[in-house]
Amino acid sequence: MQTTVTTQLFDRDHWNCQLPSLSAEYQGASPYPHIVLENFLNPDVLETCVQEFDKLNEADGWINYVHYNENKAGLNKLDLLPPSIKRTINELNSPEFLEFLSTLTGIKGLMKDDLLEGGGIHQSKRGGYLNIHADFTVHPHHRQWQRRVNVLVYLNKDWEEEWGGKLELWDTNMQACEKKVLPVFNRCVIFNTDADSYHGHPEPTTCPEDQFRRSIALYYYTEEAQPFRRATHYMVRPGEEGKKFMVKLDNAMVAVYTEIKGMLGANDKIISKVLRFFSGKK
Repeated sequence: MQTTVTTQLFDRDHWNCQLPSLSAEYQGASPYPHIVLENFLNPDVLETCVQEFDKLNEADGWINYVHYNENKAGLNKLDLLPPSIKRTINELNSPEFLEFLSTLTGIKGLMKDDLLEGGGIHQSKRGGYLNIHADFTVHPHHRQWQRRVNVLVYLNKDWEEEWGGKLELWDTNMQACEKKVLPVFNRCVIFNTDADSYHGHPEPTTCPEDQFRRSIALYYYTEEAQPFRRATHYMVRPGEEGKKFMVKLDNAMVAVYTEIKGMLGANDKIISKVLRFFSGKK
């Protein structure tokens, strides 16, 4: 009888034995609780994820988030994702990983999001960017779900520093960037998503035309009786006062869209076209 050997994806023993020190590092980090973990998942599985990414057709389910404050694409339909990417997402949504995440962050009762709202996989081409922002705080389809934690796993092999694309973590007063993280292969960034957890990669990437900044992005929630409700809120950096009007206008449109989406279940693909039109983006 032939047996099938399943490659371990997340080495629970390896990471769990480090949890006391990792948890202390995470919860004491500045500008807000976060951690950067290297060689996070089985590299062979992630290699396959990269190959699957290469074969994905942008016309099949991709949402183009192209407006004043961002230029990227996302795919969050689990049934459209290839096997290894789907397996990776399922592993990071497993009860065992949720337990690891709760211990790491000190946040009890963390829940996965099967809808992958705003998450799934992300990709940006040369010139892609995401202005500094704090994420939406409540799940649009689960009105008591407070967003608490982000997990980003990067899939960029041989990514060169001069191409940019660094994730920036800004202080809660938006006065200075306290940390920059290069989005290299199998690097994972985990951080709290509070109302002032400002982050992004605001400088357009300068990678070659045949290269992409790619990641798996998953968000986690707790159920609260009275969650703090706010849409994704973009900020200007010091010295960018000339951008305030457009950033404010874009924030207003995003806030209206978020409300409509929660009430009517509006489609991300449709509304992204509306934001793109009003931002004058092609």
